[in-house]
Amino acid sequence: MNFRKRYELVLAVHFQSRGFAFVLFEGWLSPVDWGVYEPRGTEKNARCLDRFRSLLELHTPDILLLQDMSDRGTSRAKRIRELNRSAAEFAEKSGMLVRAYSRAQVIECFEELGAVTKHRIAETIANHIPALDLSLPPTRRSWMSEDARMGIFDAAALAWLFFQSIGKREGRAKE
Repeated sequence: MNFRKRYELVLAVHFQSRGFAFVLFEGWLSPVDWGVYEPRGTEKNARCLDRFRSLLELHTPDILLLQDMSDRGTSRAKRIRELNRSAAEFAEKSGMLVRAYSRAQVIECFEELGAVTKHRIAETIANHIPALDLSLPPTRRSWMSEDARMGIFDAAALAWLFFQSIGKREGRAKE
């Protein structure tokens, strides 16, 4: 089975305290759109969901990838968990497949490549996907806030894990 026929467009979204980041893939290592959305003011979740819905309408992806924020997944703030859950529910009601991966699963996937820190994972992704290289933020120092663009790489890591899992199921060699 060819995963490109089964999942033409894969949207990976990473919700974070300031909004969300996304990457839309047309296939393994082939991003076609990516970005960061940071709503200002009140009602961040409502604004994020509106932007999220417009992304779905614009691109009509076949599958949505999110971070697993369940009790067994990744611990996140309540507001972010609610936003993630609402996005998953909306996508499922729209007939889209939804998959969620924990941070531990992402790290396990990238350990094989020698990347276990968030920045090393981002560098690995940028090295394999040149289109995202310009979005790679500089290494974060202890006094710095995390650059919002790092969310792009958190989203891309979810897609990387998804495509790798599809490849393993189909007997495809890892890239």
